[in-house]
Amino acid sequence: MRMKAEALVNKYVLKDSLKRHLFAVEEAMGFYAKKFGEDEEYWRITGLLHDFDYEQFPEQHPLKGMEILKEGGFPDEMIEAIGGHADCTGISRTTLLAKTLYAVDELSGFVMAVAYVRPSRLLGDIPVKSVRKKLKDKAFA
Repeated sequence: MRMKAEALVNKYVLKDSLKRHLFAVEEAMGFYAKKFGEDEEYWRITGLLHDFDYEQFPEQHPLKGMEILKEGGFPDEMIEAIGGHADCTGISRTTLLAKTLYAVDELSGFVMAVAYVRPSRLLGDIPVKSVRKKLKDKAFA
């Protein structure tokens, strides 16, 4: 499944900024899978694929991605979680996987914005206290 997921990312994602976002969400999903005692690889792949269709099909995202994943034989639970990460689909987030993906996707964008305003622009250089401080700043992001 990992190889199929990477092939989809390589086929549909051209922009480095979107790839960085996918990798950030993948990493965070792996962290939470461990924390919750879930299948780390499965959760990581879900994070990696959640926006793979966005660049090529922005108006149909994530529905087009769900269709591509279904045709590729990816698990229904994964596809539903990916569909549920976008409010526009109306798909309920009923599983821990879906709820975590939604939260991680939202928060990763915020953390990336915090990194962007730092001199190094590196995620690894962001202290947790900086993220917390920016969360309280209504004028930020």
